[in-house]
Amino acid sequence: MMLAFLIGETLTGIRRNLSMFVSVILVTFVSLSFVGAAGLLQMQINQMKGFWYDRVQVAVFLCSDSYASSTCVSGAITDSQRDDIRTMLDSPEVKSYVESYEYESKDQALQHFQEQFQNSPIVDTVTADQLPESFRLKLVDPEKYEVVDELFSSMPGVELVVDQRELLEQIFSVINMASLAALAVAVVMIVCAVLLVATTIRMSAFSRRRETGIMRLVGASKTVIQLPFLLEGVIAAAIGGLLASGVLWAVVKFVVEGQLAVEYPDTAFVGVRELLLVAPFLVILGIALAAVSSMLTLRRYLKV
Repeated sequence: MMLAFLIGETLTGIRRNLSMFVSVILVTFVSLSFVGAAGLLQMQINQMKGFWYDRVQVAVFLCSDSYASSTCVSGAITDSQRDDIRTMLDSPEVKSYVESYEYESKDQALQHFQEQFQNSPIVDTVTADQLPESFRLKLVDPEKYEVVDELFSSMPGVELVVDQRELLEQIFSVINMASLAALAVAVVMIVCAVLLVATTIRMSAFSRRRETGIMRLVGASKTVIQLPFLLEGVIAAAIGGLLASGVLWAVVKFVVEGQLAVEYPDTAFVGVRELLLVAPFLVILGIALAAVSSMLTLRRYLKV
């Protein structure tokens, strides 16, 4: 009996304020979509860091006639200098920092360049003589890059030591900015959603002040009177959270897993599994915000 009464009162409130009810759903949906996107972006950053940092390399570029840097004043690297670098790489001192290494000749560098820039118009303008030889090092601990840099940057025949992680950090910083921007928009939209829930509850309470007055007279409890209003906001927020989860699922399933993961197989992307961790949080967050907003509004505008 009580359950039927609560459902009936809640549906009556929704019907009387249908436009506001739909507005709460839409604003909650948009705000929680941005919250979910920010969360997924942060998970993507962490996943990419774990994936790429295991594969990051340090490139030791060797002196060439094509370059006139201060470290290559004697010209191109000699065979003896190249052998000295190999000896250093095989030494026990370096083995504790370098897990493995491989030598890349000018011809191999050109081949890799052509593969990387195969769709670029500059690919046919670069020759092997314009590219430097290098040793590609895989570190035991990528955080120890500075030690390796100190060991090799001062060796004769070495032009430059480059940590590829620096390039990755630039990419991650851009994604971090996108994540923060999404979170900032989400905060603004959540504030709008909370205010809209409060306005909806207030309007509903005002339009049904006669019914609530009669319920007071017949001895209805505070909980019975306030619960239908509370349920209005909670139901709208829950629907908004479910819609946000559904849209994010479609984006992850068809855009991330269906396209990006296929086009870039060497990159680790977030998937449906990560979304399933975020989706319940979005629904719970929406319900919690709506419940708190509704209770504060009812305490002020619905005196029982």
